[in-house]
Amino acid sequence: MDTISLKSEHWDGHTPMDEIHHHHHKIGHKHGEGSSIDFYAYSSKLRDMNSTFKVSFSLLTLVLCIVLNNPYVSTVVIMAMAYLTIIKGGLSLSGYLSIMTIPLSFILLGTFTIGIDFSTQPLGQYNLYLGFGYVFTSLEKFKAMLFLILKTFAAISAMEMMTLSTPSSEIISVIQRAHVPKLFAELMNIIYRYIFILLDVNIKMRNSAESRLGFCDIKTSWYTFGNIASNILIVAFKKADAYYNAMEARCYDGELAFLEEVKKVKTIQITKAAIFIIFLVLLWGLTQ
Repeated sequence: MDTISLKSEHWDGHTPMDEIHHHHHKIGHKHGEGSSIDFYAYSSKLRDMNSTFKVSFSLLTLVLCIVLNNPYVSTVVIMAMAYLTIIKGGLSLSGYLSIMTIPLSFILLGTFTIGIDFSTQPLGQYNLYLGFGYVFTSLEKFKAMLFLILKTFAAISAMEMMTLSTPSSEIISVIQRAHVPKLFAELMNIIYRYIFILLDVNIKMRNSAESRLGFCDIKTSWYTFGNIASNILIVAFKKADAYYNAMEARCYDGELAFLEEVKKVKTIQITKAAIFIIFLVLLWGLTQ
């Protein structure tokens, strides 16, 4: 009888199989058809921590960033959240920067009008005449813009630490335990999952259109965009019906039930979190 080889085609017989598994599922790897934040959350080394503790710690840090309104506190929070996500969580620096670039771009656009203003008179310490008016700024306005950027980015960093280390299902479970209406929590879960399903469909349609020169010029691009938008609407209805039938086939009775792993909060974790919160308050008091 011929011997049947059970070796993987990527295994040379010497490399341990667990190393091969780690290579294919390392943190920061992005699949060709898009990736979900949940991928980073499930891969995070902080995933074994209690979800309620992580959510509470992130929200408390966010509130302190807003209430204390201190640039030193915001800077410490940004560095601390980056440390937890990258060093403790195991997320690559490039992956973290790519995720934080999106909110940072919105922050810069939103705070641009605070640092720079327009007037018909030459105001401020620095101004530029454009022929019909002056664009001016000052050190105080620039300082206010910088402080607002730090505060907003620190708050977002706290929330990103939570989402990059806690799967969405666990976050929704925490929301349910906070006595939020079940319908609201279930809709959050369904909408969140459905967004990535439609994103995956959109990516496949775009790849198919690009392979057929669907974006070769402006006119063709607009025509392709319209076709993709209409097709996504049709596919959305079809998938919604298919997934609802799948839910009913699994005894769906109007209420979603999620299994959650029990994770205990360690005393050392509470102690470190308390020290960090006290340090932020003391830093605020010393820098006033």
